[in-house]
Amino acid sequence: MVEPDAAPPSRRRRNGPAGGDAGRASDADRARGGRAHGRHRGGADERFGATLEALGALARDGAGVSASVIDTSSGKALLAVDDTHVQPVASLGRVLLLIEVAAQLEDGGLHGDRLQRMARDTATGAGLWQFLQESTMQVSDLATLVGATADAWAMNALLSTVGIDAVRERAEALGIERTALIDRVRDRRGPDDAPDVSVAATAELSWLMRGLALGEVVDEAVSNRVLGWLSLSSDLSLVAGSFGLDPLAHRSLDHGLQAVSVTGSSLGVRAEAGILRGPASSVSYAATVTFDDATLQRRLAVVDALRTMGTEVLEAVHLPARR
Repeated sequence: MVEPDAAPPSRRRRNGPAGGDAGRASDADRARGGRAHGRHRGGADERFGATLEALGALARDGAGVSASVIDTSSGKALLAVDDTHVQPVASLGRVLLLIEVAAQLEDGGLHGDRLQRMARDTATGAGLWQFLQESTMQVSDLATLVGATADAWAMNALLSTVGIDAVRERAEALGIERTALIDRVRDRRGPDDAPDVSVAATAELSWLMRGLALGEVVDEAVSNRVLGWLSLSSDLSLVAGSFGLDPLAHRSLDHGLQAVSVTGSSLGVRAEAGILRGPASSVSYAATVTFDDATLQRRLAVVDALRTMGTEVLEAVHLPARR
């Protein structure tokens, strides 16, 4: 089990992610090369200059960009680029599902139930269960598959069991207002289906990851369950791709680093939220890019920009802030 960050807890306020400093130029304005207007979140740490430049290049090419990095211990914003803007994040909203599953396992609402896989909505998609011979699995094993591989069949089975209303109510109780799991995973989305699996604002995602690190999401037991599942994630293709970790085994400290992350990928969407703990500090982060996925070059440009952010996230936990 991944241990929560050792810093003393700082109880999250309901309106924490949506708050911020007013009256200063936002990082989003700088990323777009524009001028500030109105009220914005602000306060870019000098260590994230390359991230602003990389995201700015995407924005000027028509992409929707959003990013948030906060110090896990203090909650101080290190980077805020349109971080209250709600964007599709593919299946990244499964973190909310895992929180509800963990809470129900802890309070006895769920036990060692074995769930049947359902292929009516997705015959392909991410994950391993569709390739296994076992047609039923225990709830905790399915949560492990969701955390490790974003398993579409496991995610749909869990969602059908706990119910999407319970996931929404749990999110509301945690003060999450701009981030939601809105549908199951589907191969095809018709006019009557939600346009994506989930939507999110990066400010809320980074605060949610911070809450998990501090053991404050529902309680420490629930937070630790979720961290344990997410620590198995094998997708280090985006921000976490710059951390130099083994994508298939990175639960233990490695060169003083410990990472937990969750990603979302679909046509024209790349998103990630995570926690990186290092020798100097720990940060919680989130980034989302929506873009025209018409060419491989555009997709690779998005991946490169997110890895640039990862490089500076890595530097932030290795080096103390300059005074």
